[in-house]
Amino acid sequence: MEIAELALWAFVLSFTTQLLIIRLAHRHRLFIDSHTEDKPQRFHEMPTPRAGGIGIVLGLVFLLFTPMGWNLLISVILAFLSGIFEDFHRSISPKVRLLLQLVAALSAIWLTNAVVTYLGLGIVLPYAVGVIFSAFAIVGVMNAINIIDGFNGLAAGIVLLILLSFSITAVKVSEMDILQLNAIVAAAVTGFFILNFPKGKIFLGDGGAYLLGFLVALSGIFLAGNYESVSPWYILCVMIYPVWEVIFSIIRKKREGKSPLEPDPYHLHMLINRHITRSNPLTALFIVAACSPFILVPTLYQNNSGANLFTASIFIVCYTFLYRRLIALEKPSIS
Repeated sequence: MEIAELALWAFVLSFTTQLLIIRLAHRHRLFIDSHTEDKPQRFHEMPTPRAGGIGIVLGLVFLLFTPMGWNLLISVILAFLSGIFEDFHRSISPKVRLLLQLVAALSAIWLTNAVVTYLGLGIVLPYAVGVIFSAFAIVGVMNAINIIDGFNGLAAGIVLLILLSFSITAVKVSEMDILQLNAIVAAAVTGFFILNFPKGKIFLGDGGAYLLGFLVALSGIFLAGNYESVSPWYILCVMIYPVWEVIFSIIRKKREGKSPLEPDPYHLHMLINRHITRSNPLTALFIVAACSPFILVPTLYQNNSGANLFTASIFIVCYTFLYRRLIALEKPSIS
């Protein structure tokens, strides 16, 4: 089948499954995310199923019609399993979750040869170090996408933009396997997105967030690892929002004497919601629109490490400036 046909079927299956999950979830109280739980990441006002990842992973069955699909079968399942237990309210320990993610990353690296050894700017890693670096990068992005999954359409919107950028780059370097992968993933995500944004009829869930983080990270690492004309700094720049959100949050919580794994209500998207948009879907729209230049513009110079590093630095400066302005408004409640 052609790429367009595979993508269409992935969309149809994902969308149909999302509708079925919404109906069954409310009828049988399955994988419902309660709006009454006292958690900092709760921003919905109605009980909502958090199993959108199931529809997405079923849509990805059409990857099996592509050359790369069979190589990713085990990895995709492991990445999805690392989060789906949380969606069924059966928590697994952070160590087990990270182990599943690491095995998923290493198996994908082994089966697809997605390894970054040249970091640009004259920095070359030994192959073994490159494997470790690539695996931890994939695991990091998996958790980064999960962290930004806080408002209707936010994580899915960012992922769709990332996939668009990587797809354009794949066309530039004539990498059809990655183009097929991204097209099918984007179609499956779109089937979820139109039911998640703006009304929030279904949520991505941890399984879906980890899975999407795994797929976009793998796509970027494959491009940077196999094509000299694709700078690793371009990959970082395109994913700078979720990546910097994780790094910034770890630094912030360490300074406050908190565990980086402990959730709190002071992530940037939460501050934007409280002090700028005061609306769930508008928060996602605001952030996706603000991040889109940093995701799409670097596609024009994907081979220029210096330019991409500069672009990522601009984002970090803007992020930090906005965060400091907004957190200052929180001081009375923090104290």
